[in-house]
Amino acid sequence: MHRSTKSPMVRRLTAAAVALGSCLALAGPAGSAGAAPAADPVPTVFFGDSYTANFGIAPVQEGDRTFCFQAKENYPAVATRLLADKDITLDVQSDVSCGGALAHHFWEEQRLPLTGTVPPQQNALKFDTQLAVGSLGGNTLGFTRIMKQCSDRLRGQEHALLPGEPVDGDVPAAACAEFFESGDGKAWLDGQFERVGAELEHVLERIGYFSPDAKRVLVGYPRLVPEDATKCLTAAPGQTELPFVDIPQDALPVLDRIQKRLNDVMQKVATDAEGGAHFVDLYAQTGTNTACDGADRGIGGLVEPSQLFDGQLPWYAHPNEKGRDIQAGQVANSVERILNG
Repeated sequence: MHRSTKSPMVRRLTAAAVALGSCLALAGPAGSAGAAPAADPVPTVFFGDSYTANFGIAPVQEGDRTFCFQAKENYPAVATRLLADKDITLDVQSDVSCGGALAHHFWEEQRLPLTGTVPPQQNALKFDTQLAVGSLGGNTLGFTRIMKQCSDRLRGQEHALLPGEPVDGDVPAAACAEFFESGDGKAWLDGQFERVGAELEHVLERIGYFSPDAKRVLVGYPRLVPEDATKCLTAAPGQTELPFVDIPQDALPVLDRIQKRLNDVMQKVATDAEGGAHFVDLYAQTGTNTACDGADRGIGGLVEPSQLFDGQLPWYAHPNEKGRDIQAGQVANSVERILNG
């Protein structure tokens, strides 16, 4: 799929419109000279998975998309307000972020747990969309399957709602560090990263096709495991479970390396995109707000009760409200630079 380009006729009409606009501006009332014109609202679409929807934060949007678990106060909503405070108005045409979305759900419908489907996320794009922002790739990589490979607790029936099965259920969870760094586990992981890169390229191509003037912003994932993984041996204040419960200590740096590799793949896709795209490097900005940073954590622990269903659903290592606010702040700052650049 190729990005659409303006025909010579469209370019001539655009140039004529610009010239006419300049003449009208010169002919305006003398008192308007020097007055800064109000910036037009920016038609915007948010897309993505549970990290854009902010799974775990209540209340959620209701209706046909209830089981997307999209928080009413997700980071797109908060970032939009932050930008409004800086006199940058986003005209949010749609927020189609949905928990469990894989990259291919950008162009294919997504089946929701318990009920129905939602349309492809690309359907929200319009020809006049000028900004498209979101996160995809974590589910395509299979990060929940990776965590289930490393945890007997997550493999249990209690957490059947967490998508995916262990990569290889015959390999004990205690051996997952070695599994992912050699043999079949490493081969599986390499293949998954190739798939993520290819499908994210396709996502950006499709945004460029349906919304040729849109600034494309791919948002990375916040860091889960700190550089000093021994911090994960202490439960957060008020919690009895460790942040990563029974995942072996030697596997935590492996999980961090996998996440860093995902971040690098996403950044490369954005950098190499034809026509240009932007990347928000949340991993680099959240090293002191991981799941193991106690009161400063921006990520809820794997089985720590979230806000959903009176805590019946765990956070499953998703941003809490502090983490959501960090996401929103970083995205708002990036969008401000992009639109003013």
